[in-house]
Amino acid sequence: MINNLKHIRPIGLFLLLTVLLIVAVSCNQKKPAVTAPEAPSGEPDRSVLPIKEPTRQTYTELDARNAKAPERFEVKAPKGAPNVLVILIDDMGFGVSETFGGPVATPNMNKLAANGLKYNRFHTTALCSPTRVALLTGYNHHSNNMGAITEAATTFPGNTGVRPQTITPMAEVLRQNGYNTAAFGKYHETPPWEISNSGPQDRWPTRSGFEKFYGFIGGETNQWAPLIYDGLTIVETPGDPKYHFTTDMTDQAISWVNFQQALSPQKPFFMYYAPGATHAPHHVPKEWADKYKGKFDQGWDVLRQQTLDRQKKLGLVPQNTKLAPKPTDIKDWDKLSADEKKLFTRQMEVYAGFAEQTDFEAGRLISAIEELGQLDNTVIIFIAGDNGASAEGQMNGMYSEMTYFNAIQETVPDMLKHYDEWGSASTYPHFAAGWAVAMDAPFSYTKQVASDFGGTRNGMIIQWPQGIKAKGEMRSQFGHVIDIAPTVFEIAKVPAPTMVNGIKQDPIEGKSLAYTFNSADAAEQHKVQYFEMFGNRGIYQDGWFARTIHRPAWKMKPLNTLQTDKWELFNTNEDYSLANDLSAKNPDKLKAMQELFMKEAETYHVLPLDDRLLERTNAALMGRPTVMGERTSVTYGAGMKGMGVDIFIDLRNRSYTITADVEVKANGNGVLVCQGGRFGGLAFYLKNGKPAFTYNYLGLQSMTVMAPQGLPAGKYQLVYDFKYDGGGPGKGGIATISANGTKIAEGRFEKTQPGIFSVDDLADIGVDDGTHVADYGPSSKFNGKLGKVSIEVKK
Repeated sequence: MINNLKHIRPIGLFLLLTVLLIVAVSCNQKKPAVTAPEAPSGEPDRSVLPIKEPTRQTYTELDARNAKAPERFEVKAPKGAPNVLVILIDDMGFGVSETFGGPVATPNMNKLAANGLKYNRFHTTALCSPTRVALLTGYNHHSNNMGAITEAATTFPGNTGVRPQTITPMAEVLRQNGYNTAAFGKYHETPPWEISNSGPQDRWPTRSGFEKFYGFIGGETNQWAPLIYDGLTIVETPGDPKYHFTTDMTDQAISWVNFQQALSPQKPFFMYYAPGATHAPHHVPKEWADKYKGKFDQGWDVLRQQTLDRQKKLGLVPQNTKLAPKPTDIKDWDKLSADEKKLFTRQMEVYAGFAEQTDFEAGRLISAIEELGQLDNTVIIFIAGDNGASAEGQMNGMYSEMTYFNAIQETVPDMLKHYDEWGSASTYPHFAAGWAVAMDAPFSYTKQVASDFGGTRNGMIIQWPQGIKAKGEMRSQFGHVIDIAPTVFEIAKVPAPTMVNGIKQDPIEGKSLAYTFNSADAAEQHKVQYFEMFGNRGIYQDGWFARTIHRPAWKMKPLNTLQTDKWELFNTNEDYSLANDLSAKNPDKLKAMQELFMKEAETYHVLPLDDRLLERTNAALMGRPTVMGERTSVTYGAGMKGMGVDIFIDLRNRSYTITADVEVKANGNGVLVCQGGRFGGLAFYLKNGKPAFTYNYLGLQSMTVMAPQGLPAGKYQLVYDFKYDGGGPGKGGIATISANGTKIAEGRFEKTQPGIFSVDDLADIGVDDGTHVADYGPSSKFNGKLGKVSIEVKK
């Protein structure tokens, strides 16, 4: 082009150069594009994925023996790229582990910290799904359209629950750069209406970059009877009476890494190990819980202070740190009744045992990697919590956590009936909110409260013997979960892609923490970060933090409207625990911080805010899709199982009819259709030849209608009809069973559940996987021939 300029007249050349200058200036004023660093000589361009294979040669030679064969094309990881193991514990507050000053023994975390770095100013989003997508991508949770959990998605940008095409998960980036990838445990990023054979399956773990997945797809699981997927397939829970999911997933993870190293030792691996622990239900073998007998008799108020004292002694917090004020809703321990103290103490003993068992299982995995000789070359990022400890147990805790999702309050006398079995398979428990506040010491609030560090500050450890010289040191630069992916990319020598499958990618939003590895005093690089969850919101900038507490996790309704919330201001460089509100002394600073929040909120699709809670679990109200949509009838077949509330036809708060074509054997037995399990559900089944229907109300009360006589062997059309009383949610109705048009049983159910039955005990046809709704006798599997099962609902 330069050579051709001599043919342009002077005035034309002047105009051309002027236009080019204007274009250049205007381009520089736009948001800078992310560009990949120049690839070293011989290296492929890793900024565009998939990495392009060479153009295929054509040959004129007839005989292959006379032609030179080309080199085989293969994408290899960058030279020296380490293995990466990310461990993410669930619902573990900053003050739980002894590694971060808490009361729970965590020897494996201690060992990691002694050989690596502890981070005492690392943050999450305050809730599970949002933290996980941020971790696995390097983008803010609203950028991922995950403003809350997947089950609370709406149709607003930032909250749809569907990861945009302009964001590619870290596992997929690493896989396409030559890594083997695997995930074990909890994967809570798939939209619930996509969790079926109908798909789409683009956002399942094995379509999001993981070559191997073994775990559960949802917010929590019954540790004794989980709904497990191996890839895209549901697998049966082993019948071992000592079975526990955390142990099982660890066995699977160890098996995979052994296999990977045996077959492909030249390839680095990326493993995401995410137990369901320590999320409710708090399920743990009794011997783990009993290790803590009597260790929490002092109560949560004394425990908070003891934890802070240990944190100071360990150098985890500044010596001037004070306990942030305990929320006024949390009772003083010394004012509780003897029964309350007895129950609450056991709740905490079980939780502590659960947390220590989780540390033990993570230690088994790390030991397996060490035995393979890969520990020095493995970056281990251990994040002790995807948010703060959970106060969703409300003031008294819960025998069955499903009561929370149905807005039912359990009483202390009723829960004490389960004292000796707390944490076993016969319970689905959660602890009282006072323990959550204590487990988040020295802060005030808990999970869900994104505007307090109790909800968002989590201990983190990074160990990498080959890459980090320092051992047993602290790092105090501000960090956020969106910083993990860019950290991994930097140490793996892999750029965040600018183009994937022909789609331009958004600029990555996190900041690599690698700059902190060998420099405790390095200047902080993550300078601004917004926080928001259900209207709880805050903004961090260069040590300042402004926030508003819109709704504590134990309340179902906000304290104020979004417009009338009271804001506070803290200097976190001088006030680690957010104990000293400076808003009255610095109104201009507070105003500037509020304006900054609104700017960040607009940029990252946080607006408009949605502070609704249980209402957001109602798909119809939120306008998000379900598989059934507006359909009022559906026909199922035997073998269909694991159907969640967004997949199965909705039977809540309405009349409906179930029709099953069956061929019954003598003493026919087993389930025709069921939804839910031991802690809430319904089932239409035969027991010893007798057709029956059981409505299990939250595991607290079981109501059954059963035919007085068994059916002789033969073909039948069995019909269950439920006529709902109406008048609002959770009402009762008349239940009728008929066989070949003849009524054989009738009864009345005084109440039904207004909300979900279970998170992981789902709807099945011909069997009841997981825990059982009712006592079916020897087996839940129907022993006859099951034809069509049709369900029709009345609007």
